[in-house]
Amino acid sequence: MAAMAEPIIELNGVKKVYDKGVVGLKDINLTINQGEFVVIVGLSGAGKSTLLRSINRLIDITAGDILIAGESITKAKGKKLRLLRRNIGMIFQSFNLVKRSSVLRNVLTGRVAYYPTWKSTLNLFSSEDKNRAYEALKQVGLEDKVYTRADQLSGGQQQRVAIARVLTQNPQIILADEPTASLDPQTSHRIMEDLKMLNEDHGMTVVINLHSVALAREFGKRVIGIRGGEVIYDGAMADTPEAIFTKIYNGGDEND
Repeated sequence: MAAMAEPIIELNGVKKVYDKGVVGLKDINLTINQGEFVVIVGLSGAGKSTLLRSINRLIDITAGDILIAGESITKAKGKKLRLLRRNIGMIFQSFNLVKRSSVLRNVLTGRVAYYPTWKSTLNLFSSEDKNRAYEALKQVGLEDKVYTRADQLSGGQQQRVAIARVLTQNPQIILADEPTASLDPQTSHRIMEDLKMLNEDHGMTVVINLHSVALAREFGKRVIGIRGGEVIYDGAMADTPEAIFTKIYNGGDEND
């Protein structure tokens, strides 16, 4: 249990102000430990995506610092930034696949950060990494789709390809931004089971934005409530009463 207490993501006084003074995040202080499964909930526009995208510097914060395994990603540049990002997998609502490429080629992009640009551009991946990609597809039940074009798959299958890509990348951290938002309930449940597999079987720290309180309750071990760019709740899911979710979604100002 001692390993669980090792901080892997730390946000210290994080603020994000967009153009025209729109505040995305207000003084966020959070520590997420290695191996946690954290669910972030809140209304659309509450700051969930801004928070997630700040962690791997898809967007730059206005003030504060974000540490990944004790190192500042906020201040990192060049090779250092690439190495920190290599350790962070990202799963998007929109799947983010190259639709005209095969499933295998999409999954192999999880290894791109481990190769010189010219090799990945020419698709010169090692047989070891091709096997790694195939094994990842087996774990999400898509080994029969290896050479299928990504745009021939259903939405749920495309998201599972995205999960296999992250598994192939082998990061310590997975950030998932509304990965079930465009999927039906049964498919959404399957995707959450796959994320749980990455967390429990591979020890990856999962931080996921969700709209569905039911999915959050079923899969999340820790819940963070965001409202108006602020953390208004942070606790163990097992100890979180329904009233807290009501507060996160209905309490306070309605203008965020």
